Order: sequence, then structure tokens, then C-alpha cells
Amino acid sequence: MHTSTVTVVVLDEPKARELVLDPRDLSEKFVRGSGAGGQHRNKTSTAVALTHAPSGITVRVDGGRSQALNRAAALDLLRAKLSAGAQRKDRREREATRRRLAGTGMRGDKIRTVQVRNDVVVDHVRGTRTSYKRYARGFLEDLGS
Repeated sequence: MHTSTVTVVVLDEPKARELVLDPRDLSEKFVRGSGAGGQHRNKTSTAVALTHAPSGITVRVDGGRSQALNRAAALDLLRAKLSAGAQRKDRREREATRRRLAGTGMRGDKIRTVQVRNDVVVDHVRGTRTSYKRYARGFLEDLGS
């Protein structure tokens, strides 16, 4: 006799979100870059440090010679970090929902037993039973569905 357990959980597809930053949530600071670069690097504040107040995430970009280019790169980096954090949060919520719906997968979580050989289907939640032949033909109302 072969026995097996199947757990089926149907979840909604995750939605892709556009990340929009409110300029009021950003704090930017222009500072001097570090490292080699000579007089220009030592005398101009082209490096950008952006802080997103709600999350507390700070990024610093000082790769280019232009304040505008560094600011754009810092905004892109900040969006990427915030997006990654949102994806992690969504994944955790999705996994928690799946665990809640699926249970442990143990015998105590079973809802329905289908015994083809004995021609019986038992609904453990409602305490009803029907023949496998009627169940296979789609007569689920026998189980109280």
C-alpha cells in the first residue's frame, strides 16, 4: 500500500512596485572626496552623502568629478538598497503566510483522506465521507463543500 501526503498552498503573485522617494525624506550633504585626485579633489565638495530619514539608510558616492553625477548615482544606490529591503520584507511576509496556511504538514493538519483502493474519501474538517467514484466525478457536495 502506498501512502503519501500533499500540501497545497495557493498564494497571490508578488506585485512589482515602483519605488518613489519623497524629497522631504532625504537629507543630502556634499563633502570632499577621499583618496588620490590632486588639488581638484582636495578643494571641491563633489562627494554626496544621502540619508533616507524613515529607514536611516545612508549612502555615500564620491566616484566622479561632478556633484550632479555623484548625486544621481547616490539616488540610484539608495533606491536599490531600499528596494532590496522591501523585497526582503515582502519575502518574509509571504513565507509567514505560507507557513500559516500550510501548517506543519503533519498528520494532524490533514483535511481530506482519499483511499482509491477502499473507494472512500473522508473530509476530516467536516466529518463527512463519500465514495471515491463520486468524488472523482466531481460530486464534492457529498463532502459538504
